[in-house]
Amino acid sequence: MAVTASDVKSLRERTGAAMMDCKAALEESDGDIDKAIELLRVKGQASAEKRSGRATSEGTVAAYVHAGGNPGVLVEVQCETDFVARNEDFQEFAREVAIHVAAAAPEYVSADEIPEQARESERRVFEEKARQEGKPDNVVERIVEGQLAKWAKDVVLLEQEHVRSDRYEGKTIEQLRADLAAKTGENIRIARFTRYLVGEQ
Repeated sequence: MAVTASDVKSLRERTGAAMMDCKAALEESDGDIDKAIELLRVKGQASAEKRSGRATSEGTVAAYVHAGGNPGVLVEVQCETDFVARNEDFQEFAREVAIHVAAAAPEYVSADEIPEQARESERRVFEEKARQEGKPDNVVERIVEGQLAKWAKDVVLLEQEHVRSDRYEGKTIEQLRADLAAKTGENIRIARFTRYLVGEQ
């Protein structure tokens, strides 16, 4: 099937991918735009992995204050260039992360930030609970590892599903970050966040 210029333009508008990449994806998918989008996402996310070590010296700080003035959130999201920092999709992503932090109250950006002391404390609690429930020693470790993974999802921003699941189809913040990195062609990084709640220090 011949790929037309309007097909390529339409795909580019929907994905933000380069013209040549759009043309190649349409040719590979025999003109099926949905398949072409899927191909671009797969290729884009693969190259995003390669970009993950690149410096992120540009970005934005997004603020969100919930109705009624409580809670309030500041989020710093970084990228590689000022061009992407001003991009509407990038700005929207930063705002959406701030909204999510206000609602979900994560404690850490990534699992790497969890202090070993906090992890060990949770491990002891889960072990004790499993033993009190009479679980045999040979399954306690598996139970504890499963509980630790579940706990990490509760406290780590990147592992949480965005609270607006109707809009983001149950995607995690990390999946949304990776999608944006694939679309912009840059390393996108959530550097830090602060959540303010009236009366809390």
